[in-house]
Amino acid sequence: EVHFVESGGGLVQAGGSLRLSCVASGVTTDDYAIGWFRQAPGKERELVAINVRGGPTDYSESVEGRFTMSRDNTKKTVSLQMNSLRPEDTAVYYCNARSPIIGADYWGQGTQVTVSS
Repeated sequence: EVHFVESGGGLVQAGGSLRLSCVASGVTTDDYAIGWFRQAPGKERELVAINVRGGPTDYSESVEGRFTMSRDNTKKTVSLQMNSLRPEDTAVYYCNARSPIIGADYWGQGTQVTVSS
């Protein structure tokens, strides 16, 4: 059975930092595009960062220069280092792994990030 489990969320003041982790089980992550998404209350889920099979990582404009995504396929772990956090970064953050080749699309349960002003 495949699982992606996020951790590391919490409450932080504006300007602070958090590091999110996503650990996979039941699957090897090498062949997947892995991304971080977030969903704020009343808003649609949006892409934060995505890495396709170890290539360069693309970031949304709103987090470019503040967030850094990394992946370690040997540990089946993906991280999102979030610096200079802003209240508008408040959301539930989700890890997603997708492989159109094999028709797979996995989501974690999400982790809450709250940034106070």
